[in-house]
Amino acid sequence: MRSLQEAKDYFIADRFAMVTSGIEIEAVDEGYAKCSMKIEERHVNATGHVMGGAIFTLADFVFAVATNTKDKVTVTTVSQISFLGAPKGDVLYGESRILKDGRRNCFYEISITDNAGTPVAVVSTSGVHLTALATT
Repeated sequence: MRSLQEAKDYFIADRFAMVTSGIEIEAVDEGYAKCSMKIEERHVNATGHVMGGAIFTLADFVFAVATNTKDKVTVTTVSQISFLGAPKGDVLYGESRILKDGRRNCFYEISITDNAGTPVAVVSTSGVHLTALATT
């Protein structure tokens, strides 16, 4: 496990998520992460709604924060998003919870909500631990 500050220091190198998209890491724990993204003009599509890709970026990043450390590298193998509704608030939250963590593979569920409590999306993600593959 690592501290919140260690996670922030490590993931600042993820320029797309943290700089371009403006995602903030809120909390980390073993097999868990919570991140937020303030909805801004850059996240809105031509119809005035939050772009699905922005929501998915938050989900993908919160998975990365929950699964990666400087000693453990995990990448997504399969990810499926189900959009549940349009955000009503102005901040999105992603929470990633581990369902199973094996020697080579892991499975997480990510929930995306807003600061008004609106369920926005649910994501099922599988990953593979690259460090586990490198040591076998």
